[in-house]
Amino acid sequence: MVCVNRRDLGLLALRVGTGAVLAAHGSQKLAGWFGGGGIQGTTAAMEAMGFHPPKHSAVAAGLGEAGGGVLLALGLATPAAGAAAAGAMAGAVAVHAPAGFFAQGGGYEYPAFLGFTAAAIGLAGPGRYSVDHVTCHVFDRPWMVALAFAGSAAAAAAVVGKRAKGQADEGQEAGR
Repeated sequence: MVCVNRRDLGLLALRVGTGAVLAAHGSQKLAGWFGGGGIQGTTAAMEAMGFHPPKHSAVAAGLGEAGGGVLLALGLATPAAGAAAAGAMAGAVAVHAPAGFFAQGGGYEYPAFLGFTAAAIGLAGPGRYSVDHVTCHVFDRPWMVALAFAGSAAAAAAVVGKRAKGQADEGQEAGR
């Protein structure tokens, strides 16, 4: 008899729901699905938002969201998936931060929630109902958690910092 564990069912629901939202959001950027701009539209948007190089930023954001989302939903390489999605959402938070917290005013509430949820799943692990569990956690080792989150944090800090510096430089030039 198989014992159904509510914790594992909860993690499954959280992983699949969060992963599906992230995958859909990222596929807008990468493929133009669900009314998104695809790579060309996302590249133009990234340039307008001050991300350089814009095409690389568009691809990285799309892959972090779509790839991280699919992997989270499957429960595969869960630490890397959670870290990648959280890192992508850190960039989105930086874009929306000037508008305040609440999404209704254009704030960062929604990307922050997705980022924190993805990070929490990456830290908590996928549960029994996952590909990681079936593969004996080959891509879900304790050292991978630290490496994935350190790498994602460093990359997000570099990208957001470069964007902020570029915006500050543009502001100084406009004031001259």
